[in-house]
Amino acid sequence: MAFWLASARTGQETEWIQRFDPRFWTINFGRPMMGSVVTTAADALRVDLSFLTQGDLAGLIWDSVDAMDHPLLAYDTHRDYSRTTLSFRWRSGGIASLDAVNGPTLTIEGRDATGAARVWYVRLWNFANGTGQDAQITLPFSTIFGGWSSTIGADPLYPADIDRMFISLVSPDYAGGSTTPLTAPVDGWVEMTNIRCDGHNAMLRIGNVFVPPHGLAVATAYDDSYNQTPARLIRSLRQLGYRGSVLHYIGMSHYFRLKAQSGAYVVPNDGDNPLCGPARAWHAAFFAQCAAAGLSPIASMSYEVLAQHCPDDWQQRAANGDPARTGWSPPSALLSPASTAAMAWLQLTAATIAQMLHEAGCAIRFQVGEPWWWVMPDGRICLYDDAAKAAFGGSPVAIPDMRQSLNSAQTALLDQAGALLAASTIAIGTRVKQVASSIGTSAETLLLTFLPTVLDPAMPELRRANLPVGWAAPAFDRLQVEDYDWLTAGADAARQAAYALVNSRLGYSQTAQDYLAGFVLLESQADQWQLIDRGIDEARNRGCHEIFVWALPQICRDGFVAIPQSQDSTAMNAFDDVIYPLALALDTQVAPEFSTSIITTASGFEHRNSQWANARLRFDVGPGVRSDSDLATLIGFFRARRGAARGFRLKDPTDFSSHGMTGTPTANDQLLGVGDGIATSFALIKRYGESTMAVEDMQRRRITRPRAASLLVSVGGSAVTSGWTLGDGGIIHFATPPASGAQVRAGFLFDVPVRFEQDKLDVAGVTFLAGEVPNVPVVEIREAV
Repeated sequence: MAFWLASARTGQETEWIQRFDPRFWTINFGRPMMGSVVTTAADALRVDLSFLTQGDLAGLIWDSVDAMDHPLLAYDTHRDYSRTTLSFRWRSGGIASLDAVNGPTLTIEGRDATGAARVWYVRLWNFANGTGQDAQITLPFSTIFGGWSSTIGADPLYPADIDRMFISLVSPDYAGGSTTPLTAPVDGWVEMTNIRCDGHNAMLRIGNVFVPPHGLAVATAYDDSYNQTPARLIRSLRQLGYRGSVLHYIGMSHYFRLKAQSGAYVVPNDGDNPLCGPARAWHAAFFAQCAAAGLSPIASMSYEVLAQHCPDDWQQRAANGDPARTGWSPPSALLSPASTAAMAWLQLTAATIAQMLHEAGCAIRFQVGEPWWWVMPDGRICLYDDAAKAAFGGSPVAIPDMRQSLNSAQTALLDQAGALLAASTIAIGTRVKQVASSIGTSAETLLLTFLPTVLDPAMPELRRANLPVGWAAPAFDRLQVEDYDWLTAGADAARQAAYALVNSRLGYSQTAQDYLAGFVLLESQADQWQLIDRGIDEARNRGCHEIFVWALPQICRDGFVAIPQSQDSTAMNAFDDVIYPLALALDTQVAPEFSTSIITTASGFEHRNSQWANARLRFDVGPGVRSDSDLATLIGFFRARRGAARGFRLKDPTDFSSHGMTGTPTANDQLLGVGDGIATSFALIKRYGESTMAVEDMQRRRITRPRAASLLVSVGGSAVTSGWTLGDGGIIHFATPPASGAQVRAGFLFDVPVRFEQDKLDVAGVTFLAGEVPNVPVVEIREAV
């Protein structure tokens, strides 16, 4: 499907919001405390906090720059707060009161009148009317001041250049910088109601785009959005056209309750609610707002816990005792499926989330996400924690490297590990269904597997442990798969083989499978959205039940917009794979065009910006019409194409070969890419430039309409006549990835995809009989490949 990466609004719909709209506040804090912010009304918000140490401090933040939202939905940057007044009612509990020494302080970051960076510390008590826990607060930014009071250390604010501000929130026993545990965890809260902004700069323009529904679902994650309000997320995903399911990963680092233990803060297995208070409040609001918006959340839970909070005896370990660690920073630990305590805690968490879904008015839908036995980078599998060793007979056989050939005893151990993993995940699903049954409803359970890991070609036996046959249908109601490492690396052969293996091994029909498309890890990798879009189309063609874009933070960061297909879009963008039937004359007009913006400075210098990476060709095929017969052929062909509606092939008489412009192709003509041992798909391209130019500096043209019979391929300098196929869009697919470092080259003849430029054809027989040349303009089609 078509998509767009929007970097900014360029005339799209906007509206106005009140500055300090509750939806757009955020929260931040340091570990081990937790906090969250939710909206409770159109003019109100609530903050929930869990303090664990004397030095814990949270900040409730308003930012002048919207760095969270999609470019088409963000509010405008406006740093001037002059003659602006913020007012609200403040109520709080479990935190230092407004009149305390360390009471709530508004820290304002910006610049003074000279442009020098400044910070002001505004004691809210100086602008409050009421008690330390219940007061009306009014902040006129043109007259407020930092410091203890108006007479002691007063520091007038310069309001015209403010970057951000935050209200600091601490426990009543706060001691700055201290890591000493509180005697018991303290649950605090703040409510700000009747939030009003008046005065000169009281309103902000905000993007108000509504993308029509496009049939895609979306994924979110609490670890990425714990600092935002649920209302902000729901606004984004709905206005970007996402409907149906919302796959929500509860995360591995922010949702759980912690207790102090031997100088650390760990997840307790004491039978109490496993979620911390802030996470409970946030998820209750998120689920309820999903239901109100007509969305159906799927709660997702993994076997990962942030390593610094994970009990030692819950963790998977290698044979030498090394704990399993992911590559994230800070890393997460992997829970052992053999650990009774760890699995009991996961089941309790799943049951708690299931109950919350029901209470919010949502269907109970729960996913177990990416459960596996971890494998170290050096090939050691983590099957050797004490609980696992006991489950495997006390002294399981060593597997020093999963990349090596394994004997029967080692593969038998992997089968045992797979059975244990499957049983642990099914037990979680069973617990969710028991909760649903106890309240008179049903539940849907789903399993997510990450194919590039569980089907790593370097470890062919790993599937025994990490894609166990115990997951076969109907163990779960639906199977969800993701393959983004392979997708973004172009490993199409591995992907297709994996789908076939999953289908045969687990037996879920395509209508019982979902596909997770994504994700783009870094902003600098935004070109990967092209591959993700292709993966979406492939999943649709496979008949997947639902397709999720992973995930909302990357969608917003990169400005991804999925453009819905109208019912008649296939006809509108149709292409008839036929060649233009008339030979083009030598005097046929061929006009390649680029688009360049040129700005001339007052001194006469130019700044030029090339807006198109490739030329677009225009032709006038009129000179090829020389007889009544030709005219009849042209009119028939024009009518069959419905004027400009349908594309077709045209041979450019001046440039139709990979070898020079019109030469005979050879297998070494054009460099398509260099093998990396993974990628199996290589697009046909032709480069233009002098022989002295570096390859990367040449103009690169995608060839989407090659003549299949002319295609010649070479790998590493040797012609290859088998083991590859030519796919749609001029892409060569290899059955086996070309070796790392091997140059992939090709030679071919090609046509240009074109359409008639106009819906009207002005040609008469007397035209060429009188010696006049008819005008029949044709324009190149840019094909999305």
